[in-house]
Amino acid sequence: MLAALALVVAAAVAAAWGGWAWYSAAHDDDAAFARARDTVLAAGEQAVQNMNTLDHGDVDHGLDVWESSTTGELHSQLVQGRADFVKEVRQAQTVSTAKVLSGAVTELDTRAGKASVMVALRITVRAPKGGPSVKESRMLGELTRTPAGWKLSALGQAPLGDSADTAADSSAGSGADSGTGQPSPGR
Repeated sequence: MLAALALVVAAAVAAAWGGWAWYSAAHDDDAAFARARDTVLAAGEQAVQNMNTLDHGDVDHGLDVWESSTTGELHSQLVQGRADFVKEVRQAQTVSTAKVLSGAVTELDTRAGKASVMVALRITVRAPKGGPSVKESRMLGELTRTPAGWKLSALGQAPLGDSADTAADSSAGSGADSGTGQPSPGR
């Protein structure tokens, strides 16, 4: 009888400890932060990929995707420059596609709803004449949490090289802000 009672007490202690451990893990701030980081990274990678993918044959749909991926001033610029941009893309007749190679969250403030990501992409631009142009690019994106999820609020090229001088030299003369080979809306 004493052995059975000891076994019941041991089982109760193990169940209580297991329940407490499960509850602690489920409500751990570190785990919640890790989930938020993963959500931000997925949203950032997809948005950066979206912003570097555009087909002149379906430019309206592509720009709808761009707009649904953005918020704030970036979104406003896209909306305001849309009509002129559509004309330019249709005239250029380019198709650009992007593939995410890797990405990382560089900053995350869950309380403020702000985050930054760096995303490495392989961008392929096809023009009506000649073969495809392929380049690899690193983009820096800022994200803002909205009621619809995390959205890009800023996007730009990541500096190349070890110094700001090298980055400025390598980006001088670039005609495309989004890295797609397409002129940027609002220009």
